[in-house]
Amino acid sequence: MQQRRIGAHLSVGKGLVSAAKSMVAMGGNALQIFSGSPRGWARKPLDQEKADALISYCKDHDFGPVILHALYLVNLTGDRDDLIQNSIKSLIYDLHYSAQIHGSGVVVHLGSHLGKGFDAVFDDLVGRLKTILDATPKTSTFLIENSAGQEGKLCSKLEDIRRIFDALPTYVKDGRLGWCFDTCHGFAAGYDLLTIDAEMQRYQLLNALKVIHLNDSRDPFASGRDRHENIGEGMIGRGILQKFLQKPLLSRLPLILEVPGFDGNGPDAKNVEIVKSLL
Repeated sequence: MQQRRIGAHLSVGKGLVSAAKSMVAMGGNALQIFSGSPRGWARKPLDQEKADALISYCKDHDFGPVILHALYLVNLTGDRDDLIQNSIKSLIYDLHYSAQIHGSGVVVHLGSHLGKGFDAVFDDLVGRLKTILDATPKTSTFLIENSAGQEGKLCSKLEDIRRIFDALPTYVKDGRLGWCFDTCHGFAAGYDLLTIDAEMQRYQLLNALKVIHLNDSRDPFASGRDRHENIGEGMIGRGILQKFLQKPLLSRLPLILEVPGFDGNGPDAKNVEIVKSLL
């Protein structure tokens, strides 16, 4: 049986292979990264030698998957054309980047409808997703992330993700379009993690689920607030997270930590160790 894949979101400031090595030093075997600074749109082409070095490292060390996370600036349903166009260009870049490093997907917060409602922005959203997918390699995967239920944020409800998939069925079938479940976001949006697998089955979302963001929550159930906490230190707690992690239908999925760290400097070996103790 393959070892469970456990990783975290780490900086690539010192290089792609360096980030992978840092993850291994923490006890992990998977990774999530940004393709560049999360604070701006500017990007430069990825050197193929650097991409090849990461691909070789992953192959030689049984490391992966490597997941990208899109910029937090992205909003595919905003009311500013420049923001929408920058979002589209950024996501096209990230999907090309993911294909170049043989990554397993780009996790995306779709944005906010800004009070207009999901119905009002749905057709435009689907059209923009199609534009992005048609402009990117068939070896790349767009992963919609569930939101915490903050006012206006898209896809806090599983039925909203299902509705997008139903509008773009060919891309789902081909593996180009999937989703990522974040435990903190789901908990904050009012989903019981003890029964979430049944909800996923209800909306026929399990096959398209590719990765789990494993985070505890600083805020209580159904708070609608997106604030991550170290594993077992938040309002979800070790007991519920353990039962969630041991669900057979979810056991194949890689786990990515986006936690503050016990020293406040981001994911750390202690969080990885705690996750392993819950499996």
